[in-house]
Amino acid sequence: MLLYAPSPDTRRMKAIAIIPARLASTRLPRKVLREIAGRPMLVHVYEAARACSQLRDVIVATDSEEIATLCRQNRWRCCLTSPAHRSGTDRVHEVARTVEADVYVNVQGDEPMARREHLDVLLRLMESENVAVGTLKTPCSAEDLGNPHAVKVVTALDSRALYFSRATIPFDRDGRGQVRHYKHLGFYAYRKATLDAFCAWPESELERSERLEQLRFLENGIAIHVAETPFDTVGVDTEDDLRRVEAIMRARSK
Repeated sequence: MLLYAPSPDTRRMKAIAIIPARLASTRLPRKVLREIAGRPMLVHVYEAARACSQLRDVIVATDSEEIATLCRQNRWRCCLTSPAHRSGTDRVHEVARTVEADVYVNVQGDEPMARREHLDVLLRLMESENVAVGTLKTPCSAEDLGNPHAVKVVTALDSRALYFSRATIPFDRDGRGQVRHYKHLGFYAYRKATLDAFCAWPESELERSERLEQLRFLENGIAIHVAETPFDTVGVDTEDDLRRVEAIMRARSK
C-alpha cells in the first residue's frame, strides 16, 4: 500500500501538470467556469495544482477562447488545443508533444476538490522508473458504492490495477460486509512514450463497454500503478455533483 510520503528525490524529476478544460461538456455545459464557493471551478483546480511544489509548471489545455481569457487574466500558462479531441488525455498529449518533461500529470478540470496531497502522492509513485502510468484510489464511501459515476478499482498486492469498473467490484458474494472497496480518483501521471502509445491505439473493447479510457492501457498490456490517498474527491459531471461539492466546500469553510 502506497500512502502519502513525499521525498526530496522527487524534485529531480521534471514533472508538469496539464489541466484539460473544455467548455462544451455534454452533461453539464460550461462546467469548468461554473462557480463553486464564489469562484469558477477551474480556479479551484489550478490553485491545487500550483500548490504542489514538486511540479515545475502547470498548464491549462483548452479549445475555448473564453477559458484562455480567464487564464490570461490570472496570468496562468495556457495552450489552445484542437477542438477535435475526444478526451482530456488527447488534449494533454497535444501539449506534451511540444513541452518537454519526464512526467506529465493529468489534473482534470472538473476536479474542484483536488488537493496538493493528491499530486504529492502521485509523484511519489512516479519516482520509480518502472512505473509508466500512475493514478490514485481512496476507500469508497457507502454513498458512492452503488454510484456508477464513482468508478471502482481493484488492485494487486504490488499496487497494479487489476480492473476498473462502474460496477461495485469486488462483489461481496457471501454478503459478509467485510470486502474493502476502493474508489478511483481521476488523476493520472504518464511517461511520454506511454502517453504517445495510448493516443495511437484505437478505443478498446472494455473501454467502450465501461466508458473508461484507462482500460485501454490494461487491454494493451500496460500496467497502471495505483497509490492510495485518504482524501476523497467528487468529480463534477452533473448539477447534482455541483451542488454536492458546493455543500462540502461551504461546510469546510465554516
